[in-house]
Amino acid sequence: MPREVRERQMMDAAVATFGQRGYRAASMDEIAELAGVSKPLVYLYLNSKEDLFTACIRREADALMAAVRAGVVEPDLAPDEQLWAGLTAFFAHTADNPDAWSVLHRQARTHGESFAAEVGAMRGELVDLVTGLLRDAGRASPASPDLGDRDVVGVAQALVGAAEALAGWANETPGVSAKEAASTLMNFAWTGLGRLLEGERWSAAVPGGRLS
Repeated sequence: MPREVRERQMMDAAVATFGQRGYRAASMDEIAELAGVSKPLVYLYLNSKEDLFTACIRREADALMAAVRAGVVEPDLAPDEQLWAGLTAFFAHTADNPDAWSVLHRQARTHGESFAAEVGAMRGELVDLVTGLLRDAGRASPASPDLGDRDVVGVAQALVGAAEALAGWANETPGVSAKEAASTLMNFAWTGLGRLLEGERWSAAVPGGRLS
């Protein structure tokens, strides 16, 4: 069997084991058994449990980013339609790959700085992608105020954080589809963003809390 095929089998087994058992509880014996290979072969190909986990994080982060980017490749779509397409792709991927999402969203963030940094790099790419969509939305809105970089990046951070939390909830709640999760976030976020793009701001210093 070609090395890349064997290695993919090992990593598939590792993602399933790490995702379901957790990084600490997962053993190389379990991973080798699930992959149908010997434990020494796992070590030969992937060096150590830490290196194997890092490789899993990188592979699954790349796969998630590829899925999201593929969802927003149509340049003629309006910014809200691109965001909808990207969110739908994000929720579809996380639903179809629950063990991978567990590795990225739960395990990697809580088991060491180096693992968290790998996921942080992926999250930065997601924020950059959403930031670009929000800037496009601002340029497309004739009534849009001149939003500063911090405003745009802050909203992008909030959207990505909400998507991450919602994906965890959707994966644990039977019957929630990718489109339902994406609709929930669009209804929550885009409506408020639309008012922001029209120049409306909320302020605690103003009676009633809103500036128009």
